[in-house]
Amino acid sequence: MAIRIFITGGTFDKEYNELNGELYFKDTHMNELLTLGRSRLPVNIKTLMMIDSLEMTSEHRNYIADECRHCEEDKIVITHGTDTMAETARVLAKKVTGKTIVLTGAMIPIKFGSSDGLFNLGSALAFVQSLPPGVYVAMNGRYFNWDNVRKNRQTGIFEELKQVSTSAE
Repeated sequence: MAIRIFITGGTFDKEYNELNGELYFKDTHMNELLTLGRSRLPVNIKTLMMIDSLEMTSEHRNYIADECRHCEEDKIVITHGTDTMAETARVLAKKVTGKTIVLTGAMIPIKFGSSDGLFNLGSALAFVQSLPPGVYVAMNGRYFNWDNVRKNRQTGIFEELKQVSTSAE
């Protein structure tokens, strides 16, 4: 079965206006990224919204959850702004069961050329195929459980809220 990709906006899909220096949304870059990454995965792409995650409301998050619940695919990747990604993951974990959902994004817009978005997208596509059902955030080559992740605003890196013990102590 195909992987569902939902687009919600965020830095991932922002464009740069050279005249006034502002970032804005025009259209998603998902198809060109999949081509650039030479992905051969069957995917179904749907744009839900194109907004900055700081503008995302509970209505937006409920809409994303409804789309996840009602799509036929059980493996879902969501592109999302990094500032409130963990908040959306929390809502999805409460409202969607039996599916593997991976949220990902970018710290630098794809159009800048030096974006982390292509790497994060590739990681999210790999994680969604290999992780058990649940909600995850994939950034910086790592995945995080929905209830153990935050964006460190000082470093710009996603990290665990609490360290998970890996040894039998």
